[in-house]
Amino acid sequence: MISIIIPTLNEEKILEKTLKSLKEFHGDYEIIVSDGKSKDKTIEIAKQYTNKVIIYDRETRQTIAMARNIGASIASGEYYVFIDADVLIPDINNFFAKIIQNFNKNNKLVGMGVFFDVNPEVATKSDKFFLWFFNWMFYILNNIFHYGALSGEFQFVKADIFKKLGGYNEKLVAGEDNEFFRRLSKIGQTRIDNTLSVFHPLRRAHKMGWIPLIKLWTINSITMILFKKSWSNVWEEVR
Repeated sequence: MISIIIPTLNEEKILEKTLKSLKEFHGDYEIIVSDGKSKDKTIEIAKQYTNKVIIYDRETRQTIAMARNIGASIASGEYYVFIDADVLIPDINNFFAKIIQNFNKNNKLVGMGVFFDVNPEVATKSDKFFLWFFNWMFYILNNIFHYGALSGEFQFVKADIFKKLGGYNEKLVAGEDNEFFRRLSKIGQTRIDNTLSVFHPLRRAHKMGWIPLIKLWTINSITMILFKKSWSNVWEEVR
């Protein structure tokens, strides 16, 4: 069984499209929407597609790590799939079949990623270039150097290993995705399947611009490695 966990915050414009696409999967799965107290129709939309909608109820602002961990706390699957609310998985049945095959063939495998592509209707030349760079960077780091690193738009992990590691680091406002994959790679193998990809609209890159966004990612990565905390105090939502 696969538990698909989606953190949300004011995602009414995009969430239904993602949930509809997930419903095309014919395997054994559940959808969990972990919401950070949305003020729009996100929760209402989520409840139309799954009865597993969990809403953050603390006073402090929720980090995306918290959202993923809270979603995982009610998951029943053998595998956890963490995706963003605006990610689309093409040919979803073949997609998950291939990923499961990877785990069946390699008992040392604990976490997997795929290549990221941009939605064709919003794609730019810059998107293609930077995604090409980051896709192959993650591939080389994981598959060749056995150093776990992966963006959080799509992460596929064994449930028992996730629980063993205690999930994502909730103190990290940014960089929690790469930090989690780095810990994964210390107890097993993490790999990127370059024959598979998911689509993403790249909303943050389009709003901020690629260069400012890469600078922000770099600063957060450096402070995380050196001081074990993110430089960003708040990860602003982009809608």
